[in-house]
Amino acid sequence: MALRLTQRLLQTQTPFLTRGYPLLVTKEKTEDVAHTKSALQKKVTGTDIPSAQYGGRHAVTMLPGGGIGPELMGYVREIFRYCGAPIDFEVIDIDPSTEGNDDLDYAITSIKRNGVALKGNIETKSQSLTEVSRNVAIRNELDLYVNVVHCKSYPGIPARHHDIDVVLIRQNTDGEYAMLEHESVPGIVESMKVVTVENAERVARYAFEFARQNNRKKVTTIHKANIMKLSDGLFLEVANRVHKDYPELEHNNMIIDNTCMQSVSNPHQFDVMNMTNLYGTIVSNVLCGLMGGAGLISGRNYGDHYAIFEPGTRNTGTAIAGKNIANPVAMISASIDMLNHLGHKEHANVIQEAVYQTIVNDAIRTPDIGGTNSSTDVVENILKILSAKRVNW
Repeated sequence: MALRLTQRLLQTQTPFLTRGYPLLVTKEKTEDVAHTKSALQKKVTGTDIPSAQYGGRHAVTMLPGGGIGPELMGYVREIFRYCGAPIDFEVIDIDPSTEGNDDLDYAITSIKRNGVALKGNIETKSQSLTEVSRNVAIRNELDLYVNVVHCKSYPGIPARHHDIDVVLIRQNTDGEYAMLEHESVPGIVESMKVVTVENAERVARYAFEFARQNNRKKVTTIHKANIMKLSDGLFLEVANRVHKDYPELEHNNMIIDNTCMQSVSNPHQFDVMNMTNLYGTIVSNVLCGLMGGAGLISGRNYGDHYAIFEPGTRNTGTAIAGKNIANPVAMISASIDMLNHLGHKEHANVIQEAVYQTIVNDAIRTPDIGGTNSSTDVVENILKILSAKRVNW
């Protein structure tokens, strides 16, 4: 009977699906399956939610990273325990001073197993040319092709501008972060910027689809096509082509240097921004700085199968590690994004409300946003608010 079943499967060539991965039954398909989906077939709204294990609980990979990462992760775990969030963390520490990728490989295996991770910034201290950035390697290995940073102001926080509400959609694996550098002759180093039609279309379609589903009105594509006519020219061309499928949305484009100036002078003109990898890093840091700093905003990384949540500006914060002054809001917000992604809306909402009440209504703030409170003061107030709430799930 097993033989007949195998023959039938070979005839139909129907793949099994397990946790979102194709288990192919034909040899010729196994080698190129990862490259057969067109950009139009790929998801544009994020990943499938991993199946909950053990009575509705989700296993999540936790990568504390360096600097302030471990202490911030401790706060997240304390808040989750306090409100009963059904999450079991698999904590993996990656030693930034070691050479070799054993820790990195284990972390990637864990994320592939769990489907979701909460991540701090991981330092790569080795200067060896064979050592790659662990952060970039994780995004590339898992094909987390899009990074989403929602820059929305908190009322009452001292800032250069108020009432900012901009969503940055950043291509996450191409561009200057391809890590392709070489010294062609002694004293001359060349670094490749890679732009592909597939990835440019994936991020553009994600941006336009996000705008449509969230009642946004305009998408702005950021580029430097006046100088990099082939690479950024291709990115802009693809965005213009994808826009034809979304006629109800406005689409314009802006050169990156002008974007930085416009972000500082009038950030309210932007709605959704579509950009390449390096430009996304620059603009996200500019906007977060205008809103109060690196400690407020979270970031989301999505691929077809996996999702990673982290602070929006990806700063390590080594200089303030262990001083009890690091702003925990960005990491807590990343954990809220993760809960929403996993479908635990009630827990996400109560934690979000407690964070908002703490830093806006109660004005309990760390020094980076004009306050005098410590990190633990912020967390303890969040816990006090949560103690009066009831979560049903």
